[in-house]
Amino acid sequence: MSKHQTYSILFLDDDINNLDLLKNTFSQNYTVYTALNYDEAFSLLEEYPINIVITDYKLPHLNGVEFLKEVYEKYPDTIRILITTYTDSAILIDAINSGKINQFIKKPYNHEELKQIIDSLVTKNKLKIDNINIINSYNELFAGTISAIIEALDAKDSYTLGRSKRVTFLVVHLLKQMNLSEIEGSKICLAALLHNIGMIGVPESILNKTTPLTDEEYGIIKNHVNYGIYILKDIKQLAPVLDIIKYHHEKYDGTGYPYGIKGDEIPIGSMIIAISDTYDSIISNRPYKEKLSHDKALEIIKEMSGTQFNPAVVDAFLQIPADVFDKLNNLNADPDDLL
Repeated sequence: MSKHQTYSILFLDDDINNLDLLKNTFSQNYTVYTALNYDEAFSLLEEYPINIVITDYKLPHLNGVEFLKEVYEKYPDTIRILITTYTDSAILIDAINSGKINQFIKKPYNHEELKQIIDSLVTKNKLKIDNINIINSYNELFAGTISAIIEALDAKDSYTLGRSKRVTFLVVHLLKQMNLSEIEGSKICLAALLHNIGMIGVPESILNKTTPLTDEEYGIIKNHVNYGIYILKDIKQLAPVLDIIKYHHEKYDGTGYPYGIKGDEIPIGSMIIAISDTYDSIISNRPYKEKLSHDKALEIIKEMSGTQFNPAVVDAFLQIPADVFDKLNNLNADPDDLL
């Protein structure tokens, strides 16, 4: 069976000989339906799950653009292809704007060319569906396993949980300033929410200490990265985000921990979390330090461009609208209200 056998094509043409030829050509790789007119075409669309609709422009009683427009309105996920002998730009523009076509093919064409076009569109469509499924999978994770993990972190240290939510809030808005895909953004947001999960393994006596940490205590703090990976590594759905979490304390100049990697070796998601985490740390009160102002935090982050942080991420961070920071800095803000 062909890899595209599960995809079905509807050919609409008033030339029965051409329809027979198309059916013979494509039936080996696709499930093929043919129609001579509008009524036959929509009867088939209503009865069968059709993935691809291919129509000639010139049809009895209406044109192919009008037909594809109606297909789009009723079956928006269907791939739509228009075939025509016309080269009038107005027809093409109408087909794109009204019929929302995926492909425009000019006659004369050969069937091998048409096959390559269809195969390419099917491959792209499968990738789109896979991406949607991945996003849905991440959303389901939040509702189940992730909720349980977050509750465990909250039981350990409510400040740490609140911080993870605030950092995720900043990450969401930083991503709006960057040219990353929706899939990548979803992974980074999930990593941001979980990046401090390893703090579960840090004793409360260290977390709440008001005096400077000893070298040993600081070593325990730094080990939260590895402990977090240990907690999450057996959840197979989280595999795509582990590296983002693993490297969120690395620095652009290579002086970070625990691996000392630098520059573009550090995943961009890790750098996005790192700068958001640093900002939140600067503007927050902790037992061992008082918070600084928003303006001071931005000044410090600017100074760390090229050393602690990726300069491109710093530039994007500085483009976050002021009202986003205002909401984060609201003294009465509940972390749960941020996400």
